[in-house]
Amino acid sequence: MVTARPLRSLLSVPGSSERFMDRARDAGADGLCFDLEDAVAAADKAAARRRVAASLPGYPANGRELWVRPNGPESGLLEADLDAVVGPGLHGLHLPKVDHPGDLVRVDHYLTYLERTRDLAPGSVRLMAWIESPEGLARIEDICRTVPARLTVVSLGSEDYTAALGVPRTRDAGELTYARARIANAAAAAGIGALDGAETDFRDPALFEEQARRARSVGFGGKFCVHPGQIAAAHAVFAPTDEETAWAARVVAAFEAQGPDAGAIAVDGAMVDRPVHLRALRLLGRRPDGEPPSAA
Repeated sequence: MVTARPLRSLLSVPGSSERFMDRARDAGADGLCFDLEDAVAAADKAAARRRVAASLPGYPANGRELWVRPNGPESGLLEADLDAVVGPGLHGLHLPKVDHPGDLVRVDHYLTYLERTRDLAPGSVRLMAWIESPEGLARIEDICRTVPARLTVVSLGSEDYTAALGVPRTRDAGELTYARARIANAAAAAGIGALDGAETDFRDPALFEEQARRARSVGFGGKFCVHPGQIAAAHAVFAPTDEETAWAARVVAAFEAQGPDAGAIAVDGAMVDRPVHLRALRLLGRRPDGEPPSAA
């Protein structure tokens, strides 16, 4: 399993727009995702590929991760996209339209070849699987356990998923309830991260924050952003509150005071046991052995 820090926010940047790529240089997201897929018109895809490939080696990371969303496995463009962008500066690929574990295996094989021939560390190019269809959701548990040396995050493509279901996107997003819960559970079971899909109406910050909170409540660790104005809300929602951090610190201190064989103990007038202790450790960014968490 690949060690990766959490992505609270991943900002989409159209690879066809030099202006947007320049503006993203100052964006405070945890990661930037240069899009060669849906945000780029068919006539502009070759130019976008060249622009992103030329920009990546010298693009200022500034503590951020730099990802690329190539075209999907059935597009006929995927291999050319990978050939162009895999190299210095690239952290990972946000692979769209993952319907089957074989989609990840195919990309993993090609990445292994590119890494070997370009003097890149084995497994250095990570993968994020973008689940955008009922087919992908039906196989999500297997997808999350595929290519564990590369796959660090699985994400929900809300717009494509609801379109495939034939249902509209609604403000309360009830149509995403099942998909979110199943994806988050599968990711947690595989020890990888989960990233929620986009809210395309960037003029409605209240909607973004509401949906981010719903995603966090079922286990997502971050959210895809389509506008820099959504980043601060993502960071606020997916970071623990001061109250949560203080509670976790009290729980951990109480258990450490009792020693490694502590059973249920009282904290703040409530009985807490080993599972609660583990949850408190995770909230503080710790594992039982004191090491940082390995999943995104």
